[in-house]
Amino acid sequence: MNTVVLEVGTLEDTLAEASLAMKTGGASPTSGEPRIVFAAPELLWQVLTAKRWEILKALCGAGPVSIRETARRVGRDVKAVHRDVTALIQAGLLDRSDSGGVEFPYDAVKVDFLLKAA
Repeated sequence: MNTVVLEVGTLEDTLAEASLAMKTGGASPTSGEPRIVFAAPELLWQVLTAKRWEILKALCGAGPVSIRETARRVGRDVKAVHRDVTALIQAGLLDRSDSGGVEFPYDAVKVDFLLKAA
């Protein structure tokens, strides 16, 4: 299964893990899984709103789909879906296809972050 991991971490955490992976020949806790790292939980939730989650679910495993078809699948206005698709592309979650559509290139999403007491 092609899973993307969304996580919250600092730049220092990401660099330390990349350094460890290079020293150990690529072994890391999430080796083999693409990752998108957000600097704070608030940023993660700002990007991944409920409406954008709907879009990801509708595109999961669907291959390239036009924005108009995406809007039809989620039952929303094309202009609003276009705005959300643009945000998801900028976050690295969606890709533009050669045909001009959009694609969610993963079969699953795993969200991984730790909430600690201040």
